[in-house]
Amino acid sequence: MVRVLSRVALLASLIATQALANTTTTASLASPGSILSVDVSLDDEGRAFYMVNRRNRPVIAPSRLGFLLADAPKFERKLALASQATRSSDETWEQPWGERRFVRNRFNELRIRLTEKSTLARSVDVVFRLYDDGLGFRYEFPEQPGLRSVSIAEELTEFAVVDPATAWWIPAGEWNRYEYLYNRTPLTEVGQAHTPMTVRTADGLHIAFHEAGLVDYSSMCLRRVDGQRLKAALSPSASGPKVVRTAPFTTPWRTMQIADSAGGLVMSDLILNLNEPNALGDVSWVKPFKYVGVWWGMHLDTQSWASGPKHGATTANTMRYIDFAAKHGFRGVLVEGWNKGWDGDWFANGAEFSFTEPYPDFDIGRLAAYAKSKGVRLIGHHETSGNIA
Repeated sequence: MVRVLSRVALLASLIATQALANTTTTASLASPGSILSVDVSLDDEGRAFYMVNRRNRPVIAPSRLGFLLADAPKFERKLALASQATRSSDETWEQPWGERRFVRNRFNELRIRLTEKSTLARSVDVVFRLYDDGLGFRYEFPEQPGLRSVSIAEELTEFAVVDPATAWWIPAGEWNRYEYLYNRTPLTEVGQAHTPMTVRTADGLHIAFHEAGLVDYSSMCLRRVDGQRLKAALSPSASGPKVVRTAPFTTPWRTMQIADSAGGLVMSDLILNLNEPNALGDVSWVKPFKYVGVWWGMHLDTQSWASGPKHGATTANTMRYIDFAAKHGFRGVLVEGWNKGWDGDWFANGAEFSFTEPYPDFDIGRLAAYAKSKGVRLIGHHETSGNIA
């Protein structure tokens, strides 16, 4: 078995080396503890690529960078490295709620500017932040005469996993929801997947692909294009290009958490650190708490959202949950199915829901007063069935 894995690893390394042979490295950076490194390169036609190594072994083979634009030539080739700069940061910040109160944010950053060698001479910055347990990179569109309004049809961003891997993933781009059972398949059998998507390579390395800092931009899923090469696929807009922004602006971070075990992914603070800091100021008014709720019986089919003999959101049943919450230190009770509109095909008839009128067997006034007397908050679940219009 060791020989088989060694041969697989050698083959993967040769593939990565072959892909790199046609490119010239223009910029490099290592993480603070030199666990990870990134190399940025350009091929003979001026296409930009990045590559990730861990402990001097390739993890992500040369993968493309760039954009297809809806109303302008694509930003994809005839690129040159116009400038590069690095910096380091090591700070600790406090979060009001989470697994850890204090979070260390220690990274090395590489900023490169890619400029076209054409009459358009458009520029885009690519910023890489390297942590010892992963990395994130994003594009930053500077203010410039040749690209003020940016209409993005698609990203060309790729993630080419080197070693053979198993993937845990759910399908993306389906007609109605994110909620599917996870598939466990070889990475070569993934179609189009939502993030976060986790892979485990043949030698046990775990990589979780996701994004951070998603603001005013299309969310990303991953489409396998060939072998173990994944490509960013942006969610469609209601009309027109997938993203329309005015420069200057930044894209979300494309993230990879990398660890020797699944537990290492869980313990990573990379996503938290790459999201923007709190802009609200004093958040002492936020009071995080745990709650229990009337909903699991519906999924087990022992209770129903709809009215009738199996109705779960009754006064008596909710009072039972309030008593349990008060006894065991839960601050809230969430209730699904309390309001009219669940009878019939509620999944297709979201307009039938009322958010003010309870079912006759749910005495909302009595329950609110009872919960208050017990020091418990009553939380109403409000289903829309996607009928947000």
